[in-house]
Amino acid sequence: MNFFSNNFGTPCSFDFQLDNCQNRKTIEVTQDKGKTEKLFVFVGNEPVTGKVSVSLKEKTKKIEHTGIKVEFVGQIELFYDRGNHYEFTSLVRELSPPGELTENTTYSYDFSNVEKQYESYNGTNVRLRYFVRLTIGRSFGSNIVKEHDIWVINFNKAPEMNNNIKMEVGIEDCLHIEFEYNKSKYHLKDVIIGKIYFLLVRIKIKYMEIALIKRESTGSGPNVFNESETLTKFEIMDGAPVRGESIPVRLFLSVFDLTPTYRAVHNKFSVKYFLNLALVDEEDKKYFKQQEITLWRRGVAKPSSSITAGSNTKQQPQIEIPTPDPDSTDDSSD
Repeated sequence: MNFFSNNFGTPCSFDFQLDNCQNRKTIEVTQDKGKTEKLFVFVGNEPVTGKVSVSLKEKTKKIEHTGIKVEFVGQIELFYDRGNHYEFTSLVRELSPPGELTENTTYSYDFSNVEKQYESYNGTNVRLRYFVRLTIGRSFGSNIVKEHDIWVINFNKAPEMNNNIKMEVGIEDCLHIEFEYNKSKYHLKDVIIGKIYFLLVRIKIKYMEIALIKRESTGSGPNVFNESETLTKFEIMDGAPVRGESIPVRLFLSVFDLTPTYRAVHNKFSVKYFLNLALVDEEDKKYFKQQEITLWRRGVAKPSSSITAGSNTKQQPQIEIPTPDPDSTDDSSD
């Protein structure tokens, strides 16, 4: 093997080719250092099969190795704990016994029965990723490793119980309001419909606004980090209300880049969503009430075409592939 290739660069290049991806949907994901990458979308426990080609570089005559293997890995990375990656899925296929690689070679791999329990996620402080990893083991020098990511989504069954949200809040003898939302669980393209009723108003209210908040929690026990992001905020009332007045609420979720609600994913992180109702009086005092809602991904169609504006690609028949939420509780989707 060429000495300089071995010590100052990778002596070979790689090309991953996934099977049946000519018409598969893709998604743009921001990776490290702001780099954007297009990843193929896989639904549920679809098989991950394909080929990887290893090509020797021009000045490399051979690569002595201790074995070549390919793995399918599901991994959680906490950004405040970058030294530790938590693998929750790992399958290995041996491609070649110890020997020498003297020519360009293509290897096939098949991960047909791999469980993809969680969805891919790229958050503020945490990332959950799935990838195929090729490793060429070496006795001298570091192993040669190349990874190829995919993006996984899981459709959920529609919740059997989906009660409306109705609460009364206020300040004694000053303010008494009742808010009602039509559901407590919404799919990602749903519309939140609600009403705000003023039962008692003895303070001068200047305006009222509603906000959709995403809260990402990482870690566990005393070492939990919460990161909140306001996805949208807008006024639903301007001016002082009177007793008996009703203010309508309508919020279209399809315009936002949302994920389902995630609860204790591998006991490493959670993602929750809240509706925050705030009233501001003429002295700029703020009164607010926050209510959690559950989001779920409705089964619509198996990814079959690239997300391209104006594409005329023929769509495959819609196939609903519902899967249960692995971390569901009484408050989450079935």
